[in-house]
Amino acid sequence: MAGPDPAELRRVVDAFPAARVVDGADRVDGADRVDDLLDGTYGRLIREWYPALVAVTEAFADGDALREEVLAHVESVPSFRLADGAAPLPDRRRALAEADALLDEVTEIAGWYATLRSLVDDDPDDLTRVERLLHGFGYALAHGLFLGASSPKRVVRRLRLAYRSVGVDIDETESEAGAERTTFTCPYRDVGARIYGDKWVCHEKLDRVDDGYVTYLGERGIDYQRPRDCDGSERCYSTVARDGPELWWPKTPPAAVRARS
Repeated sequence: MAGPDPAELRRVVDAFPAARVVDGADRVDGADRVDDLLDGTYGRLIREWYPALVAVTEAFADGDALREEVLAHVESVPSFRLADGAAPLPDRRRALAEADALLDEVTEIAGWYATLRSLVDDDPDDLTRVERLLHGFGYALAHGLFLGASSPKRVVRRLRLAYRSVGVDIDETESEAGAERTTFTCPYRDVGARIYGDKWVCHEKLDRVDDGYVTYLGERGIDYQRPRDCDGSERCYSTVARDGPELWWPKTPPAAVRARS
């Protein structure tokens, strides 16, 4: 099974700093105020996102979910934005600092989230020889595919061309706040599904080519978020944006925000 060791993933998930209040059995002083300061992010993370994380972790351990499904859920964590692109949001940074002073879990959750994210992210050492070859192929292909494309709009046009060239149906295109989003249907989603699970070819194998694109574009200041599962349906999406120092909690711990202020 591609992805982290199920036992290690369970251990990290079980170490969630606020696990004792997930079921509402234990009340933490200051939690309501923290939730107000963080616009409800703290409450949504505890009451909605974390229980769903436990469920997808169990499904992964049982072989009923792909690593991509775990990663997609980890990335969907409720977030409290601390910057608008490169522009800081001082009021929100002060709110995070106040919340951190009230509740130790604000910093602890950020550290826990970093550990969780590093566990489910791709580790080149864990890739099979075929997957490494696919990554290298994508990286080499990117040199020609994105030659002269220096903006998200130009990059996404080339990506959509690449998608169509392998039979991918593009369903929707959107542009918002400098990010270009493409929603599409993978024609290979059922290949090997009975043995390996839905979208195994789309996400566990062919996405290694996209990882090569990610590496190439990242070196040139373009943030390409390769295809992700869309709400459990047959459709997936990817986004392209200018790479910038956008900050949000829990990805960014309070101490790092103070250091940047």
